[in-house]
Amino acid sequence: MKLTIVYDNEIYEKNVGLKSDWGFSCLIETKDETILFDTGAKGKILLNNMKILGIDPCIINKIVISHEHWDHNGGLKTLGPIVGDVELYRLGKKQPSENMNLTTVEKPQEITKEIYTTGKLRGTPVNEQSLVLKGENGWYVLAGCSHPGVETIFDAAKQYGDIIGLIGGLHGFDDFSILEGLEVVCPAHCTKHKKKIYELFPKISVECGIGKIIEI
Repeated sequence: MKLTIVYDNEIYEKNVGLKSDWGFSCLIETKDETILFDTGAKGKILLNNMKILGIDPCIINKIVISHEHWDHNGGLKTLGPIVGDVELYRLGKKQPSENMNLTTVEKPQEITKEIYTTGKLRGTPVNEQSLVLKGENGWYVLAGCSHPGVETIFDAAKQYGDIIGLIGGLHGFDDFSILEGLEVVCPAHCTKHKKKIYELFPKISVECGIGKIIEI
């Protein structure tokens, strides 16, 4: 399974024309499907970054929105006329275009083989879902902003198996002991204590940013 960061506050692959912005989006590629997790804030920036990274939006067949904040769902409207018929999994009830077949997520469910949603988790100031991905050696959590809290997300994700990796936005998360025992942590987007995580967990920390590819 291949994950490519296509929207983030920082740029990993520098000097190639990628544009950073406040928001998050990650493309997930499996043998059978291509899933876009969140769409960043601005469709124009999302498409620019995809083009430079050699990603054709037409290959996307599923879209998952972690939560209904503008910096995670802002690119949906732009994607509508470009993508084909796609499955859209979100907590909200709005269908942006007719070709986006809406599933309003409440409970944990399979998105595709070896990719599951935690279901809607209560967060402050907004509810959120995270994805749980089965890698070669264990299970990974992909989070948008972690509004419900990392511990709550992990508790929901553990129904699928032992969690060995965490990727995505963590906001003000500072209960660093929860990260002990992981094999990978890749703090992105809104993570306030990114430097502290790098400092405490240098062996498992992975730098994020647009253009970063993580294979699990």
